[in-house]
Formats: sequence, structure tokens, C-alpha cells
Amino acid sequence: MSDQVQAVASAALPAPVGPYSPATVAGNLVFVSGQAGKDPRTGRLAGPDVEAQTEQALRNIAAILEAAGSGLPHVLRCGVFLVDLREFSRMNEVYARAFGAHRPARTTVEVSGLPGEGLRVEIDAIAIVPRR
Repeated sequence: MSDQVQAVASAALPAPVGPYSPATVAGNLVFVSGQAGKDPRTGRLAGPDVEAQTEQALRNIAAILEAAGSGLPHVLRCGVFLVDLREFSRMNEVYARAFGAHRPARTTVEVSGLPGEGLRVEIDAIAIVPRR
């Protein structure tokens, strides 16, 4: 990677399931790879339901953003991938609590599957790194 593009890495972050970084920083933008509802300490699903998995996915995103010098209040956009769009309102309740009054742009789509047994949701994000 060039000096202008840096991978975000830390032992405390969720390990990618493929050849990619948890996030990449380019200038003052952070591009967070899709995060599932797995606890990075145990590697296990936070729970079988979309609520628990959404909460964990957003905790994973928050940890990655923190490692990059950002945070959930600086998210510009999220992509949400649901295995069952009928779970939208349940995911949305957790998502709304996590972001509070902040409302990033978002796309939500139904997908035929996610890379992991039992996964219900995956979320990616783009955020800014605030100037200090």
C-alpha cells in the first residue's frame, strides 16, 4: 500500500475471514470491511438472532473505527446485508440505538447468504477521521 493508504490492524480487532484488512484509511476517510455478529475474542456468534448479531457487528465497527482514530459519530455511510429482509425492523431498532441521533446514509439489501454458518447480518461503513 502507498503512504497515503494504510491498513488498520490490531490484535483486538475482528480477524478477517479472507485476504483483506478490517479497514483501510485513505486521507481522512476510513473504509471498514463488512463486519458480522461474531465476538472477536471468542470467534463465536453473539447469538442466533439478528438483534444480537447487529449489536456485535456494530461493536466490531466501533472498535475498528477507534483503532483508526474515528468512531460511530463520524460514520458517513453504512451498507447493511440481511439474509432475511423480514428482519429489517429488528435490525433497524438495534442500529438506531447504536447511532442515536446521528443518521448516516445507508443501503440495506437482502442477500442469499453470508460467509459463515448462522450469520444473519453483515454491516460495512465509511467514516471520517476528525482532524485534531
